[in-house]
Amino acid sequence: MPIRLLPPGIEVFERGWLSANNIFHFGDENVSLVDSGYCAHEGLTLELVRNALVKHSLPGLNTVVNTHLHSDHCGGNAALVKAFDCEILIPASEDQAVIDWDEDLLSYQNLGQECPRFAHHGLLVPGQEILLGRFLWQVLAAPGHDPHSVMLYQAEHRLLISADALWKEGFGVIFPELWGEPGFEEVAQTLDLIESLPVSLVIPGHGKPFTDVAGSIAIARSRLDYLASGPERNARHGAKVLLKYKLIEWRAKDIDLVADWIENTPALRSAAKQLNMDMPEFLQWLPNALVKSGAAKLEANSLVDVA
Repeated sequence: MPIRLLPPGIEVFERGWLSANNIFHFGDENVSLVDSGYCAHEGLTLELVRNALVKHSLPGLNTVVNTHLHSDHCGGNAALVKAFDCEILIPASEDQAVIDWDEDLLSYQNLGQECPRFAHHGLLVPGQEILLGRFLWQVLAAPGHDPHSVMLYQAEHRLLISADALWKEGFGVIFPELWGEPGFEEVAQTLDLIESLPVSLVIPGHGKPFTDVAGSIAIARSRLDYLASGPERNARHGAKVLLKYKLIEWRAKDIDLVADWIENTPALRSAAKQLNMDMPEFLQWLPNALVKSGAAKLEANSLVDVA
C-alpha cells in the first residue's frame, strides 16, 4: 500500500470481497469511518475501529459515511452506532428509502443479502463538502454500479475514495442493467469524471489503494465496452458475482439450499430472463459456472467456496 501518499490522519483498513474497505479519518474535531463492511464481519469492524482509537488516543467515533448502501459497505452501521453512538451519513437520494426501510427500494432483498436496519442522521449531497478527520472532502455523484453511489475527493492531497466506481482492475457489477435500468452510460460518465480530476491515489472499495489511475481507467473502459456490447455478458457476470459473494459468507452450502436461494433472489431471476434461461436451466448453469471458473467446488452435495 502506498502509505507515503496518505497524509497524517487517514488509515485504510483493507478488507476483502465480503466487506468493503474501511477508511479511518481522525483529527482534533472529527473521527470518521467511510463504509462499515458486511454484517457477518461486524465484530472485526468493531475491533479495527477500537484498535485505531486506542492507537491514536481518540475518545470515540463521531461519524460513519456510506458511499452507497450495498450490504458490504453499510452492514456494520447498526453495530457501530450501538458501540459508539455515532452518526450515519448516507447518499441523499437514499433518504426516504432508509427512513421507511423500503425493501423494494433498498437492495438487500433484491440481491439476496442481509443488512441490519439502521437510522441515518445526515445526507451526502453531491457538490457539497464534508469534514472527515482533518480534511474537507468533496462529495461526487458516481452512478453506474449503483444509481445512488457517491465518491469522495480530497483536492489538496489529490485523493479519491472511489468506492466501487473504479478498482485497480475494473469496477463493481453494473446492477441496474440486471433489472432493465440504464447503467452502462452512467459508468462511462463516472469514469469521465474520475479522469477529469487530478488524482495521485485512489482508495477503492475493494483491493489495495493504487496510483496508476490512467491505467485503471483504461482497464475499466475496456471492461465496460465488453459488457455493453452484449447485455447478456453483464447478466452472466452479475449472476456469478452474486452467488460467489453469498458463498463467501456461507463457506459451504447444500446444493438444494443454494438452488432455493437462487430461485428466491429477484436479481437472479431477472438475470435468468436476460440469459433466456428457464429456472431449471439457470439453477443448473449458475453453480456449475462458478465451479468451471475455479471460484467454487462441489463436494458431496455441497457447493464450497474456493478462495
